[in-house]
Amino acid sequence: MTITDTIGDMIARIRNGGMAKKAYVKTPDSLLRRSVLDVLKNEGFITDYSVEEVRKGVNEITIVLKYYKGENVIKKIERVSTPGRRV
Repeated sequence: MTITDTIGDMIARIRNGGMAKKAYVKTPDSLLRRSVLDVLKNEGFITDYSVEEVRKGVNEITIVLKYYKGENVIKKIERVSTPGRRV
């Protein structure tokens, strides 16, 4: 299965994990995803993330979600610019 919108996929995983009160979510690794996660971490929306090797040449990112008083810090997250509609 090929994912054409990798950032949209990662955002959906973060949103769904937060709604399900998960401590962390996992997503495939890419430099673009790491850059977006650096911004989310610096702005205080996620606690941290780490990269681990699943098998030779395949890495996975574990994103530690952030909660405040039992509520997810991220109330709403969505992708504005998509592959079919550039904004």
